[in-house]
Amino acid sequence: MKRTKIIDVLKSTEYGKEVCVKGWVRTHRSSKAVDFIALNDGSTIKNVQIVVDPASCPVSGEGFTATLKDVTTGACICAKGTLVESPAAGQPSEIQATEIVVYGLCDNTYPMQKKGQSFEVMRKNAHLRLRTNTFGAIMRIRHNMAIAIHKYFHDHGFYYFNTPLITASDCEGAGNMFQVTTKNLYDLKKDEKGNIIYDDDFFGEQTSLTVSGQLEGELGATALGAIYTFGPTFRAENSNTPRHLAEFWMVEPEVAFMNQEELMDLEEDFIKYCVQWALDNCQDDLAFLNQMVDKSLLQRLQSVISTSFVRLTYTEGIDILQKAIADGHKFEFPCQWGDDLASEHERYLVEEHFKKPVIMTDYPSAIKAFYMKQNGTKGYKGIVAPGPTMQGTDVLFPQIGEIIGGSVREENYDKLMAEIKARQMETDKLWWYLDTRRYGSCPHAGFGLGFERLILFVTGMQNIRDVIPFPRTPKSADF
Repeated sequence: MKRTKIIDVLKSTEYGKEVCVKGWVRTHRSSKAVDFIALNDGSTIKNVQIVVDPASCPVSGEGFTATLKDVTTGACICAKGTLVESPAAGQPSEIQATEIVVYGLCDNTYPMQKKGQSFEVMRKNAHLRLRTNTFGAIMRIRHNMAIAIHKYFHDHGFYYFNTPLITASDCEGAGNMFQVTTKNLYDLKKDEKGNIIYDDDFFGEQTSLTVSGQLEGELGATALGAIYTFGPTFRAENSNTPRHLAEFWMVEPEVAFMNQEELMDLEEDFIKYCVQWALDNCQDDLAFLNQMVDKSLLQRLQSVISTSFVRLTYTEGIDILQKAIADGHKFEFPCQWGDDLASEHERYLVEEHFKKPVIMTDYPSAIKAFYMKQNGTKGYKGIVAPGPTMQGTDVLFPQIGEIIGGSVREENYDKLMAEIKARQMETDKLWWYLDTRRYGSCPHAGFGLGFERLILFVTGMQNIRDVIPFPRTPKSADF
C-alpha cells in the first residue's frame, strides 16, 4: 500500500478509507483493552493517533521479531489501518490499526524522550533534536523562509547570483577568516622574513572561506541590474554569544542605480514580505512556538507588518540614548557619538523608545566598511553630524538588534581609493573590485540579511544555535 503523509491524512475526510502512514513514535500509551500511538513523520507539527487493539492487530519487525512493547518513543514504524473520525477533541481523525511493522527499534536511552529537554541538552544531541516538535517546526519555517526569499526576489526582477565561497579578499576587512589550503601544515615553507610562501599552494596565494559575497555581488549588479546571493558564509570570530555562528547563511541583494531612500524601501518591503509569508504558510508551526516558546510571538510578527519602520540617523539615535542615560537608564556599554552601538542600545531604541522596527542611517565613517558612500557631515534628510558619516541603512528589530546591514556603495574611484589608503588596506587583492569604478561605474546599493537572525525573529527562539540544523561555534564542529 502506498504511503500517505500524515499532513494529508489529517486533512482527509475520506473516513473508512484504508491508509498507510510511516514515521517516528512520539508517545505510546497502553491499557488492557487498547493502545494509543502518536505518530509523526515531519510533514506537520501535528501527530496522527494510531488506535491499536492488542488482541487483533499483528505487530512484526522489518527483518526481526517485534511486539507492541517495542513500539517505544523514538521507534520508527509503519502503520496500516482504517481512517475514522476521531471522538477526541482537537483531532479530526485517527487510524484504527490493522497492521504495524517496526522498522527501527529505539531503547530507553533515547535522549529525546517525552519529558521536556533543555535546549542545551538538545544542542549536544543535534543529530536527534530535529525529530522533536520544536525543531521540526523551526526547520519547516526555515524552509519556508528560504522559499519566500527566492520568490520575493524573482517576482521583483532580481537574478539569483552565485558568488564564490573561496576568496583571496576580505570583504569586511576584519581578518577573522578561515584559511583554505592544501599545504602541509607540519612543514610550512617561509621566506627570510618568516612569511609563509604560498607558491606551492593550490591557488598559489593565501585564500580563505568568504565572510560575504557582497563584493562579487556588486559585479553582478553592474551587469544584470539587480541580483541577490543566498549562501553560506564563514567568520572565524571566537564568539560564544547567542547571536553568533562561525558558519551562517547570508542573503545579499545588490541593485544598480539605487539611492539611500530606495534602499530603505527595499529593506522594509522585503522583510515584511518574509514575515507575512511565515504567517500565511506556517500557521500550525507558529501557533505551536507561540504556545511553547514565546507567547508574544504572533503578536510581534503581526506588529512588524502592520507598522511603518522608523527611519533614524545614527546621530539622532545617540541623542536618544544619551537622554535615556541622563534619565537614569543603565547600559553596560558606552554610547558616545562615534561608538559602535551594542545590541542593548539597538534594542532599547526598538523595544522601549519607538516600540517598532528602526532603520538606522548615516553611521560614522570610522565604524563602517570601506566601500560605503560618504556623506561628509550632512547626512540623511540634512541631519548634521559631529563628524563624517556614510550612507549606511541598518534595520534594527525587536529581540534581535541588527537584522539587516546595508548601504549605498561608493561608486567614485578616487574617493574609494582614498578611503582604502586611509585605512591602510592592501589593494593588490582588490584590483578587480576597483576596476568596476574605472570602467562604467554607476550608483548602486545593497544589503546583507543574516538568514539565521531572520529565523530567530520569526520563531521566537533565543539562541542562534537553535535555528540552524548543525551549528558551528568555537570548539564545536560535531555532526
